[in-house]
Amino acid sequence: GVHGGSGESRIAALDAGWAATHHAWPDKPGSAVLLVARTSAYGLNAAHATIADWAAGKAPGSAALVGLVLVADAPGRLPRPLHDLAKLVAGGVDRSWRIGWSEHWRQGDFMVAAPGAERLIKDLR
Repeated sequence: GVHGGSGESRIAALDAGWAATHHAWPDKPGSAVLLVARTSAYGLNAAHATIADWAAGKAPGSAALVGLVLVADAPGRLPRPLHDLAKLVAGGVDRSWRIGWSEHWRQGDFMVAAPGAERLIKDLR
């Protein structure tokens, strides 16, 4: 997770083999890393900064960046400025996924998949 409240723990819980690193680069050299951010301006800017750090070689242990997951911060479509920023940020990684708003997840019901979660799981397995 590139910022607090990114959804990192929720995304990590989608597969038993995945682990949250609590907003830090993993300690294990060569780890496969999936960045997670919300689609708010704060989240997208945090993702942009994290991707820039990775590209500059500031990620410890030569982390292999798998991609970026953008988790909806609100129901509905992104406003145009956030949409454009999300597109720009996602362009900095090889792969990106969008997880749509889930009222079920918001209320703690994780048995119902959020839009895009099944695709993420399938692609990463």
